[in-house]
Amino acid sequence: IASKAKFIGELLVPVAPFDQKSGREAWTVAFAPNGSYFAWSQGHRIVRLIPWTKCLKKFSMGGEVTDASQNSYGGQVIPAAGDPCEHTIDCGDIVWGLAFGSSVPEKQSRCVNIEWHRFRFGQDQLLLATGLNNGRIKIWDVYTGKLLLNLMDHTDVVRDLTFAPDGSLMLVSASRDKTLRVWDLKDDGNMVKVLRGHQNWVYCSAFSPDSSILCSVGAGKAVFLWNMDKYKLIQKLEGHHNDVVSCEFSPDGALLATASYDTRVIVWDHHKSTILLELGHLFPPPSPIFAGGANDRWVRSVSFCPDGRHIASITDDRLVRFWSIEERAPQAIASLSNGLCCAFSAEGSVLAAGTRDGSVHFWECPRSIASLQHMCRMALRRVMTTQKVEDLAIPTPLRDYLTYKVI
Repeated sequence: IASKAKFIGELLVPVAPFDQKSGREAWTVAFAPNGSYFAWSQGHRIVRLIPWTKCLKKFSMGGEVTDASQNSYGGQVIPAAGDPCEHTIDCGDIVWGLAFGSSVPEKQSRCVNIEWHRFRFGQDQLLLATGLNNGRIKIWDVYTGKLLLNLMDHTDVVRDLTFAPDGSLMLVSASRDKTLRVWDLKDDGNMVKVLRGHQNWVYCSAFSPDSSILCSVGAGKAVFLWNMDKYKLIQKLEGHHNDVVSCEFSPDGALLATASYDTRVIVWDHHKSTILLELGHLFPPPSPIFAGGANDRWVRSVSFCPDGRHIASITDDRLVRFWSIEERAPQAIASLSNGLCCAFSAEGSVLAAGTRDGSVHFWECPRSIASLQHMCRMALRRVMTTQKVEDLAIPTPLRDYLTYKVI
């Protein structure tokens, strides 16, 4: 039986009496890769950037943070030199997508003969990309809150953004204009490639940990995988019965989790195009014909914990579920009305979830000590594909464990 996830705090948005419901949604929440900042789109064009350690400290004292400008660490107090600052950013339009990009570890830009950059390479550069309702992407300096770049090419809502994890500052944007676009921020925001293939809106994209593969999902049942060295479509994974709305790779790159309006999260071995695990949110599961009918169980968002062993899902049935990849039933649950998105903190101990009223709620991830076996498996799978593991001269039970067949 699932336990109750431990609630640790929330960030609330002050509500004016005349406030309209529409436009208040927190469509995205994000943690900086180094754990320094938390960002969320709190509706009405506004993005909040909060130093994560200060946020946690506040929770441990009281559990609830209202609009941070009213708090002791908000706009009134001048922080000590070198302390990370909190920022409120007005993006000028409704914010749908958010992503942190870091130049650490630094990877050289693909562009050549560029003599001038607006970024200081070799230094710790932390950027925030915001995808807007009007198709624009704005890039901000996290430490100063200043606008650095304005990228214009999409013709419809930029629904999702993701940076390559390798420090190259390559950014991918997913849009309702049915395309994904690849931008090189080290080349002053130059657009490198347009990825075409989706027949409808693109909802979400995610890089594999080594930045070589991009997954993209949208209004359609297929999961797209792209080779990001050649910008070519590798394959489409078939298995969902309705629109696929969220995707994320496991931290070792061996697994891919996708969430769909068909009330399921599927965990794939994307190397072999096989389904390893189905996490159902409706029992019995809907038949393919009626897969869109149970809209009170639509899965909105899925996130892989950095420990490689837990997955969180947000659904329209007012529950947050924490799953273990070793089980087919939730390990822990929590109640959440109108949840839209979720993300794990950089070290994996906290899950943040955004809602339709612009607020964010935080829970502790179920804690358990990872086995040495699992840690070795993750280390190995970071550098080996399923095919390479299957070619090893090792006993079948070990091979099955390393390829996550025994989960």
